[in-house]
Amino acid sequence: MLDVAADTLQVKKPIDAMSAYLSGFHFYADDLGRQVEANHFCTHLSEGFHQCVIYEANQKNARLIGIEYIVSEKIFRTLPEEEKKLWHSHHYEVKSGMLVAPGVPDMGEHAFMADLVTTYGKTWHTWQIDRDNELPLGIPQLMMGFTKDGQIRQSLLDDRDRRFDISTRSEKENRADIPTPQIVAGANTWQGGTTPQLQLVQMPVKNPAQ
Repeated sequence: MLDVAADTLQVKKPIDAMSAYLSGFHFYADDLGRQVEANHFCTHLSEGFHQCVIYEANQKNARLIGIEYIVSEKIFRTLPEEEKKLWHSHHYEVKSGMLVAPGVPDMGEHAFMADLVTTYGKTWHTWQIDRDNELPLGIPQLMMGFTKDGQIRQSLLDDRDRRFDISTRSEKENRADIPTPQIVAGANTWQGGTTPQLQLVQMPVKNPAQ
């Protein structure tokens, strides 16, 4: 009853501002073998900047598993070198057809993807659903995006395509005319064999209450 009352009476402006839904996939930055589906619900805050919440699925009972910030190439170029290591490019996700906007007509989706192909994302997953189904245990983990054929498990793509009644191959063909951008140095650092990742450490408490 409380949920019904809240849904009827409360204003939820940040939620209402989410204007884009994207279905894609991520992998843990330090383990390409750990791959999960990521359903993004995004707000376009300003020119060149989106913020997204990520769910395991597009269903009422879906678990909230993370967040992603998306910036334009122009903004990404201004980031410090250490910061760039946390970000991944979207060029392959777009060009391969892996990233889709379910329900959007082809023309609209094509225009959307033409804008996204040059962007960069920083993604943290707060629920390791591939290991812990019941609760979001542990600490947030840095995630990355795929950059070439053969990296993602085909079964993940096939399952997503079947549920959404789409074809990743057809999406790829429809986007063949979208230019592939030159990737800015500093992104996708995992490809070099090492990557940032969070670990839990004990820290002294600063300014403790008296």
